[in-house]
Amino acid sequence: MPKAVWNDVVIAQTARFETVEGNIYFPPESLDMRYFRASDHHTTCGWKGEASYYDIVVGGQVNKDGAWYYPVPKPAAANIAGYVAFWRGVQIVS
Repeated sequence: MPKAVWNDVVIAQTARFETVEGNIYFPPESLDMRYFRASDHHTTCGWKGEASYYDIVVGGQVNKDGAWYYPVPKPAAANIAGYVAFWRGVQIVS
């Protein structure tokens, strides 16, 4: 079962996930929302659409834009609508 860990804290855990371009996307209900804060950052992917971001906040430390998701992806990426992926030091462990 994949877990997302940052600063020694499990911030997401699930048995149900999607893998796209080598990234594990966690369903929104698998996130521990105590550690997530909406960011105003957005990027665009040519085939997935516009991504939104979360800052991850653990123990007073902030991982700026450490998680991203596609709230309304393009049809080719419909399977990851709302699912969240991680980077910037977030470890994905089984």
